[in-house]
Amino acid sequence: MISATPAATSASSADDPLGWTPEEWRTRFASLGIKSAHADTAWAAVHRGLVVDWRASPALPESVRRALAEVDWAVRPLAVVREQASVDGFTRKFLLRLHDGETVETVLMRYRGRVTACISTQAGCAMGCVFCATGQSGFRRQLHAAEIVAQAMHVARILAAAGERLRNIVLMGQGEPLHNYDAVAHALDLLTHERGMALAHDRITLSTVGLVSGIRRLADEGRRCSLAVSLHGATDAERNALVPIGRRWNLAELMDACRHYTATTGRKIFFEWTLIEGHNDGPETAAALGKLLVDQHAHVNLIPLNPTEGFTGRAASLDRAKRFQEILREHGIPSTIRQRRGIDIAAGCGQLAGASAAD
Repeated sequence: MISATPAATSASSADDPLGWTPEEWRTRFASLGIKSAHADTAWAAVHRGLVVDWRASPALPESVRRALAEVDWAVRPLAVVREQASVDGFTRKFLLRLHDGETVETVLMRYRGRVTACISTQAGCAMGCVFCATGQSGFRRQLHAAEIVAQAMHVARILAAAGERLRNIVLMGQGEPLHNYDAVAHALDLLTHERGMALAHDRITLSTVGLVSGIRRLADEGRRCSLAVSLHGATDAERNALVPIGRRWNLAELMDACRHYTATTGRKIFFEWTLIEGHNDGPETAAALGKLLVDQHAHVNLIPLNPTEGFTGRAASLDRAKRFQEILREHGIPSTIRQRRGIDIAAGCGQLAGASAAD
């Protein structure tokens, strides 16, 4: 059974200053006899100022800097193993090494009027979606909150060097965010903190393959990020062939959880639909999807399949995608055919796989 609680990680957020709340910083500083105001200054230097060597920050008094030099509270940015730029001119992908040698991929994507960081929440993924490179690679471990925050900071530093600011995050990289719920929730609390990066809740999108317990928990806790649900099939048989988690929670249970989410939060749900030629791109399927979502506060993102080594399917044609969209419109369901980004460097939806620690 898949739950929305995290398995053990290689390290705890308690071991990394990036995972500490402002209150935890104050407690640590108090243990050294340092005033809480200095802890607040240091926390803001890290989370808002993106400072790495914060213990030497001139914003701190010299006596405080001397005391901090004696403790191992260093912020350790993730090492860049490999960086790739797409020929589309809008996409950069980073293979980042975590502190135990594990790796994850993070993507910087540019669109008209905005820049978005695509963040990973697990090394690998346990969901096993057949067309997804991460699912094909298997599950290795959970990321802790500090490692999730560190990816956002990596992109934010790159943008800051160009005079830009990171304002948008999608948790659509490697892994299932709701399978690592506690760490993801903690990371979002840090990223949206008013004295930190202060990302707007509405500019963060969490993508799930459909963990019903996690969707309900998001709603009941009043978390204000946008929710995207990967659907890909309008019947249980069609969905289960592509998304194995459907065998744990069927479409009726998933749709009920989605209605609970929208009724509780007042927010719409973005349903993700990967268009695979000959599998789920036909007019009958579009009509079935329209009927399935008729009572949902929904918007459908249509995503032509991106190629992966472990799946032989092909992307639906643009004509088929437009016809699919037209049928959804006839059922009163708005949709968007998503722009493709970074396909040549395997940075598109479903293409992130990371690499082994030895790579």
